[in-house]
Order: sequence, then C-alpha cells, then structure tokens
Amino acid sequence: MAFSLVLMGGYWLLPISGQVAILPGAAYEAPAWPRIAVSPPSPRPGQAITVEVSDVSPWVNVALTVDGQPAAFAGAGGGGGTWTWQWTHTLAAGPAADSGPIVVFYRDCDRGCVERGRLTLGREAAQAPGPTTKLGVVFADPARDWHGRAGWDVELTYAREADGGSYWGVNALAGRVGQAAAKGLRVLVRVDYDRDQSLPPDGDEGALAAYLAYLRRLARDERLAGVQGYVVGSGYNALDANAQAREEPVSPAWYARLFGGYGKDPAAADNAVQTVHAENPRARVLVGPVRPWAADQNGERPFARDVPWLNYFNTLVAALDEGARAKAAAGVAQATPDGFALQAPGRPEATELAGRNPAEEPLLDLPRAAWGGAQAGFRVYRDWLAIINAYPTTRGLPAYVTASNTYAPDGGTPPAENYPRGWLTAALHAVDAEPQVQALVWFIDGPLDDAQWDAFSLAKGKGRLGEAAAEFDALLRGGG
Repeated sequence: MAFSLVLMGGYWLLPISGQVAILPGAAYEAPAWPRIAVSPPSPRPGQAITVEVSDVSPWVNVALTVDGQPAAFAGAGGGGGTWTWQWTHTLAAGPAADSGPIVVFYRDCDRGCVERGRLTLGREAAQAPGPTTKLGVVFADPARDWHGRAGWDVELTYAREADGGSYWGVNALAGRVGQAAAKGLRVLVRVDYDRDQSLPPDGDEGALAAYLAYLRRLARDERLAGVQGYVVGSGYNALDANAQAREEPVSPAWYARLFGGYGKDPAAADNAVQTVHAENPRARVLVGPVRPWAADQNGERPFARDVPWLNYFNTLVAALDEGARAKAAAGVAQATPDGFALQAPGRPEATELAGRNPAEEPLLDLPRAAWGGAQAGFRVYRDWLAIINAYPTTRGLPAYVTASNTYAPDGGTPPAENYPRGWLTAALHAVDAEPQVQALVWFIDGPLDDAQWDAFSLAKGKGRLGEAAAEFDALLRGGG
C-alpha cells in the first residue's frame, strides 16, 4: 500500500464539500472525516513521525504522502463504524522543513490516487515558482541546487511495473515528482510499456488497452497533478526499443493509431491523447522522440533529406495530421498532439567540424553528405522541426529536447570522455533563439543504482562531466 498525508499539528478535518480545513492543536470534535493526527504534534526537521488517519469509509488501496514523499504503511484496523490506518515517516532535515510538513491521504490508488484529506503543520503558503529556464535534466538529482530557477525534470515509468516496490512504478514516480515539484521544477513523465519495449508491439490491441489503462491511471492520480506532460514512448523506431517483439516493431502507422486514433473510427477514444485529456485536460500529451541516425526502420513518405529516421518521422507526423483532421471533420474531439519530445545529441567529434572549436558544435550546421545533407549533430532538432512544421495540425506546436548530451549513438564516445567545455552554453544559446523549443534536457543527472550511466551523469561528474556539471550550475546562477 502507498499513502500520502500533510499535517499541521493535531487533526485535519475534511468537510463534506471536499474543501480542506486546517485545524492546529489537539483533537477537535467535528463530524467531518477523515481525521488525521500526527505524533509528535510539533515535529522537528529530521524527526520520525507517526500519522494516524481515521475515516468512516473502509477505503482500500490507500496511500499517504508527507511533503510529496510516500510514507511507510504501519498497519490498519477497524471497528464501531470507523477504520484507522497508520504510517511512519522521517521528516526531511534542513531549512526546507522548518515551516512544517504537509500530509495528504489518498484513496483508490489502484485506479489513480484521489485525495481524500490533508493536514498542514505550521506551513505558510507556498512561494510562487521562480524564473523559468529551458535547462533541465533527466532524473533530477534531489541534491541539486537550482538557484531558484524553474527548470525541467524528465522522469520515466513502465506500464508493466506499475505496482509493487519498483523504482519505475507509480508510487516511486509520485515520490520523485513530489521532490521535483518542491524545488519548483516542471516535470515531464515518459511513459514506456516495459523495459526494452518502449510501446505495445505493432498491432497488439490487448497490450495497447493495458498501456492506455496505465495512462488513464497516471492522469487521474492526484499525486501527479503537477506533471506538465506525458511523453508517449521514446526511440521506438529502433529495434532495441522493440526487443520483446522484434517481429512487430512500432511502425509510424501504429504509433499514430495508439497516440491519436489514426485509422480508427473518428468516434473512438481509445488513444493516448483522448485518454489523458479525459482525466486531466491540463496535462500535455507529447509525441515521443524518434531516435536520430537509427536505420532500423524507414517510412513510406520520404523526407526531402531521404534517410530512414527522417522518413520514419515524416510518415508518422503525416499520419498524426491525417488522424486529427479526420476527427475534426467528424465533429468529435480532436486528438492533435500537445507538442513533440525530441532527441538531439551533440557530435563534438564530427569530421564536418573541420577544425572548428568542438564547443561550438550546437551552433553549427553539420550536413552529412552520405546522409543526403541530414544533420549529423545537435542541429538534428532543426530537421525534426522542419517535419513538424510541414503539416497543418502540427505546425508551430511546442517542442522539447528531452534527451541531449555529447554522445552520438553511432559514435560510441561517452560524455565523460568527450565533453568540450562550453558545449552546454552553446546548446542553450541555440535553443533560446528558437521560440518553438521549450526545453533543453541533459541525459542524465541523478545517481541511479546503475553504473552503466555513470559516464553520462552530471551528478556523479566523472571525467569531463565535472566541467559540464560546473557549467550547468553556472548557467543557472547566471540566469541561463
């Protein structure tokens, strides 16, 4: 079980209207439920607390959070028309905790947690978010200082690991989203079907139904209400992202079908956009990034620069456009994307640089003759934008570079060995000049329990990434 709770010293009572009442002090007798008690009633930062919730409904699949972090379930009981649950939690230490914790109690978490009650212990109103920056990271390190800037954090979850104690499940995801929100970050969540299988196999309607059910659960979960958008898959044009079903890789038509209902009756709503928007109209649903320079799949609609990854993306966007226009013509809800996530790796070792400073690579066109002039480096994002802007229903939609660093998949040199000082500054300068591009996200930041990503992690700062981490911090300090 997972639980979420916010406390202010004493009991918290939730009126029948569903509004939150904050009642400091000892127990207060009132007919409102649930009743939330914290012990000790005035906890200090770093102190262990026990939270007890009582209610007149025998909720199952409940959860409690303290400052957005899941509390540990400690037991439950019932009798005499009331039911009681207990959790334990150790408060965060440091200045951020000085104003008192927020405890939130949730119900029906098997379908997407719905807030039932909350309690705040001595906390003032939250401060407004700080000034925005396009800079962000995948898996934000909880210890990172954002210097008051509202940057981006990209998280990942797997539909087939939704429950249990998995790091990639919904409860752990809610904790990470809570951490990011507490720092004022804007969060995008990439939703994959399973490990090594970014999306349901081509044509597998049963797997698609399970994937859409998970999207519905995420969109409904009030612990995730602050998520800015959901990214539908990633790198699905490559065979290693279809490893569980190599004979049924995700085609452009299948992606457009699962994302927006392409090829289906326009009245049907079993697609990612309409599923998420039905539960949370504010959440953006983003087309997941196609992997650049991957030749595993091609597309039926060649792009001006005739290479597999651009042809695939061109075919996909054309299908998305056709599907959205079909829905509009039928007078039903449209399934137009809210934006596009993009992969744009740098290539500071490209032969096309011809002696130029490798740190300037993001500012330079690197057309590769063998690829018909397609971009060989960071400016592949311009190829992606050219395709997005070629179709009426997607033209001008916001784009988010949700994965970038100085590792070119066909090059093999990790950022810890090839990062040139100044590259991040140049990349941010490039996207700051592109109003359509909303984010520049480095892959990755936080210390995962997986050493294979050490040579990519800003937080670990191995090799040349120590310079990259210092540059990232300096950009935040300097208003980048």
